[in-house]
Amino acid sequence: MSEAQENREGPIGLGGDDFSRYLMDRIKMLEERNNLLREQANKIELERRFTENQKLKYERELRQLKSELERLKAPPLVVGNVVDVLENGKVIIRSSTGPQFVVGSSQFIENSELMPGARVSLNYQSLAVIGILPSSRDPFVNGMEVIEMPDVSYSDIGGLDEQIREVRETVEMPLTRPEVFERIGIEPPKGVLLYGGPGTGKTLLAKAVASQTKATFIRIVGSELVQKYIGEGARLVRDLFKMAKEKAPSIVFIDELDSIGAKRLDTATSGDREVQRTLMQLLSEMDGFNARGNVRIIAATNRPDILDAALLRPGRFDRFIQIPMPTIEARTMILRIHCRKMKLSDEVNFEELAALTDGGTGADLRAIAMEAGMFAVREERHSIGMDDFLKAIKKIEGPSVKKNLSDGMFV
Repeated sequence: MSEAQENREGPIGLGGDDFSRYLMDRIKMLEERNNLLREQANKIELERRFTENQKLKYERELRQLKSELERLKAPPLVVGNVVDVLENGKVIIRSSTGPQFVVGSSQFIENSELMPGARVSLNYQSLAVIGILPSSRDPFVNGMEVIEMPDVSYSDIGGLDEQIREVRETVEMPLTRPEVFERIGIEPPKGVLLYGGPGTGKTLLAKAVASQTKATFIRIVGSELVQKYIGEGARLVRDLFKMAKEKAPSIVFIDELDSIGAKRLDTATSGDREVQRTLMQLLSEMDGFNARGNVRIIAATNRPDILDAALLRPGRFDRFIQIPMPTIEARTMILRIHCRKMKLSDEVNFEELAALTDGGTGADLRAIAMEAGMFAVREERHSIGMDDFLKAIKKIEGPSVKKNLSDGMFV
């Protein structure tokens, strides 16, 4: 058979149809092998890319570790304060050890940031200014800012409508509607003193202000400003008002003001003199040479008679709001507020209960409502009855409830 005939008919011994099938099978086998090789090539390519990514990742981690190691090996920086800024990039600084030096400063520091009083970091050897540090602030002061506002609104306060109106006019309105005071041409009051007996609602009113206003709310108890070492209390007061100015508009609430605001006496111990230093710093921050800015002050005390006269003058506290003992109508409202989530029987009469608690404060009424609920819980009942409240009143025995009991107002 000739070569031409073999090419025409396929391999020797195969006819035309058999040769066609042979070619089709051959092509199919080659395509399958080609697909297999392509899959293997793709797999190898993915493995190569993964290996390169891992290599880049490890190289990046290696650079970070080397950088961290170099940073840890770097000499420490000295903390200092700028005393004066001279020409040609020279600065007079006072290091943390005490002496003053004339040093150079980094060209990457803005001239506007380099000013007398600024805290700076200094090179350990040359004492050159490397960077600007944030102003120091006691961590205790940072913890005074109220982040989670209390779940208290003005509707939770009974019988103090006039006091709520005055607080909102003095504290909230200057922050939310300053244009009203600008239109009239007066400065809004900057300080409010809440005074009244214990348990009448002074702190509760401050909680409502904190939850209703969008301003930064900073709370401090007066006794927390009394420190062991000389000058520490005054420094806390400075840091407190500095933070209030930075976070303005802000409200500073000082509870139990009488613990640091008592009258200054000539015959005083060393501890009393330190409290007086703190008081003098507070007086300066409230109304001194430097403007207070958009900072409002609320203070609470149950001893206004012992407060220092300088603390009570206008300019420091412009509004004095007395929180009185609740009247019978106020006591009725307070009882309704404290019992609005409680399951009561139909026989409960709040007017009668209010009449039986003459002389009781809001705190007393809250305790009575809670104690009445405890009687129902103890007996595993589904509602609270009038007898539970009567027993609770008898158990709590507020200041003048004892008199009501002795007069036989109820058995």
